[in-house]
Amino acid sequence: MVEFEVKSKKQTIGKKKGQTVYYAVPKSNQHITLDALCDMIMDETSLSRGDVMNTLITLGKMACRSLKMGASVDLGDLGSLRIYFPPKMMDDMKDVTAATLKTPKIIFTPKAKMREAAHAAEVSVDNPARKKKSLPPDPSPKGEGSEDHTGPQAG
Repeated sequence: MVEFEVKSKKQTIGKKKGQTVYYAVPKSNQHITLDALCDMIMDETSLSRGDVMNTLITLGKMACRSLKMGASVDLGDLGSLRIYFPPKMMDDMKDVTAATLKTPKIIFTPKAKMREAAHAAEVSVDNPARKKKSLPPDPSPKGEGSEDHTGPQAG
């Protein structure tokens, strides 16, 4: 489960300039180490730790080599990696050169299973402003035992 807490900041630009706004941020960044990942893969397969480490290291090298060539990398059910060069907008066509490309970015595009996993992640927000003091529950006018709902009837 991803747990969030509420933070606030004063907006410096936009429609809410000068207004204090509130937003949710993760309490901690959960992190799985390479060793823990290797252990999990070893538990699910018949591979040794050395086999898993070698495969992950080689995957990293092959991904880097492919990205340097401009190729995208299909990672199966995980998704794919590709390199993207954001362009600078130039006024004249003759000014467009390799130098007008901005710093390249690596784009990860998850496959459906990964997107489904993200949507299925459990989240909670620890928001002290929404916590209510313990009050006895109000009897529901339409609840069991009320005139409209008297419980089971013999027929």
